[in-house]
Amino acid sequence: MQVPLQFEFQSHQTFASYYAGQNAEIVGQLQSLAAPNGEQQLYIWGDTGSGKSHLLQACCQHAKAIGMDPFYLCLTAARLPPPAVLEGLDDMALVCLDDLPVLAGRADWQQALFNFYNRHRQNGHKLVLAADCPPKFLPFELLDLKTRMGWGLTLKIQSLRDDQLIAALNHKAHFLGFDIPASVGRFLLSHYVHDLPALWLLLDKIDRATLAAKRKLTVPFLKQILAGEL
Repeated sequence: MQVPLQFEFQSHQTFASYYAGQNAEIVGQLQSLAAPNGEQQLYIWGDTGSGKSHLLQACCQHAKAIGMDPFYLCLTAARLPPPAVLEGLDDMALVCLDDLPVLAGRADWQQALFNFYNRHRQNGHKLVLAADCPPKFLPFELLDLKTRMGWGLTLKIQSLRDDQLIAALNHKAHFLGFDIPASVGRFLLSHYVHDLPALWLLLDKIDRATLAAKRKLTVPFLKQILAGEL
């Protein structure tokens, strides 16, 4: 048996730092995954930037905290590891696989994932899968693998409305330790991209700037930050 690679926990990507909005059911299902009556397989899909990776990381950290043995693997096209990385993962109590569509056209990976899936499920372990489309639209040539991706509970991440985006910004800011006044929130949504990963990166930049300047966040101060003056 090959010892699986270690993965790095993203300590800031927890359930506490995630704004659920209309996705409370998904959070609840992921949190209850470790319970004896929890789902054996969850498939989560949503648009790019909707928070799938955050949820999978949070699921792993929650599982680790309650004594499970989790593993997270992001299937990044630019640095996709050899499929042998799956060897030994069928012994892990929880495996989270992120960005499944990357495996399109990779017959070696699809066959390896199919074999892993059967062993892992037979062992009674838990599996969380993430993609930007429902299971039936996965670009897999191995149809039996595509079918198995849809065997468990499938849930879609709902996009946030503008009012929920402001609430999400406030939630994340409070987690980082600062406040976003209503005027600043409205300015951001009116003049900045409605892209969650970009907004989270901006919040980190705002956090550093407010700490360095020892100033509260205002619209003029935000303009300075956006202009790169700080």
